[in-house]
Amino acid sequence: MIPVLRVARASDDLDGMLAFYIDGLGLSVLGRFADHDGFDGIILGHPNAPWHLELTHRRGHRAPPSPGAESLLVLYLPDTDMWRAAVARMDRAGFTPVPAENPYWDRAGRTYADPEGWRMVLQNAAWTV
Repeated sequence: MIPVLRVARASDDLDGMLAFYIDGLGLSVLGRFADHDGFDGIILGHPNAPWHLELTHRRGHRAPPSPGAESLLVLYLPDTDMWRAAVARMDRAGFTPVPAENPYWDRAGRTYADPEGWRMVLQNAAWTV
């Protein structure tokens, strides 16, 4: 059995994040919740993937700022056609790559910042240990 990984982070504008994560990255809304103990949230991902990204907003509170340019989520897309399609989707959605803090990510990938400054890398490589 493979555990499911959920990465959760706070946001001040849940609906404002949807263009980046859905239109740009091509993720799906897997779930939503409202006023769950004072939190609203959206769970994003791919239906068959063993990971999710959860964006939450605590009512009446501001989300902390993004931690910086080296705090990354990386999607490994080893198939070049799939990677090019992902980059083209980001372009069509109006998102421009940002220079990676670590030049490694620019060699075979593109780094994007969501509207709140959190960074996502589309890496044209296979994950190897």
